[in-house]
Amino acid sequence: MFKRAFFSSLDFLLFSNLFIALCAVAQAMVTYMLLGHKPDKYILLFLGCSTLLIYNLSMLLSKPKNPKQSRFRRVQWIFSHYRLIISITLVAALCLIPLGLWYLSVQSQLLMAFIGVIALAYNFPFLKLNEKKIGLRNLPGIKLFLIAFVWAVSCVLLPIVELESTFNIKISLGETLLLVAKRFLFVCAITIPFDIRDLFQDKLYELKTIPVMLGERKALNFCQGLLALYLVLLVLFTKTINLEVVALALTIFLSGWLIFRSGLKRNEYYYFFFLDGTMILQFLLLWGVGFV
Repeated sequence: MFKRAFFSSLDFLLFSNLFIALCAVAQAMVTYMLLGHKPDKYILLFLGCSTLLIYNLSMLLSKPKNPKQSRFRRVQWIFSHYRLIISITLVAALCLIPLGLWYLSVQSQLLMAFIGVIALAYNFPFLKLNEKKIGLRNLPGIKLFLIAFVWAVSCVLLPIVELESTFNIKISLGETLLLVAKRFLFVCAITIPFDIRDLFQDKLYELKTIPVMLGERKALNFCQGLLALYLVLLVLFTKTINLEVVALALTIFLSGWLIFRSGLKRNEYYYFFFLDGTMILQFLLLWGVGFV
């Protein structure tokens, strides 16, 4: 009874995309902590709701013909709880209206409008390639970098833009670019294993992802290379090795280990809880060293 209730709750948390929304909030918190500024609760709420909306829309727009026959537990769960997902998506969308109009600066509104257009264009078939209508995700090799770009801009650049425009706090261009670059590399690295898991399906749908183009082994090596580059940037541009740097480095090593282990056959909980969970772990480690 307990085991069944536990996995039912875990399915709801992961497959309703509430967990990935919490990951977005955690990544914004990481930005505020690294900058040494108090987090803006409205920015955190906006990021959580917008992530929930975008991820649910992405799933709803890519509905397969027979979701009950899908080999993925997540797809089966989502479309067997269709009304619940629609309700959560509508609530997230309604929450975004006052948050975006009343609590975001004009600069932040423009930035997130731009990101929103990219996120919608990710799935919506508005381009034509080889007589087929496609979304941005179908362009060869772009899917991974598009996801990482949206995450880096949303969770790093948005808090910085809001700090500068609303609170008149100046963040140097160099520091901004470095934070964006490191977050971009981190999200890229933990996203590739998802594409490796979907390798057969992506080939079927003619999606030219990094694993499809490079192969599984080279794609995994590419992940480790991205994390290594992140570590180099972390150490190279840090004047002193403090506990924050140690916490971030620990996250890098743990993510590398999880990515390495993802090469084996893993269930969906491994990807959606452990790999995505590294974004929350990064926040928890930084939060923890703050008490040391």
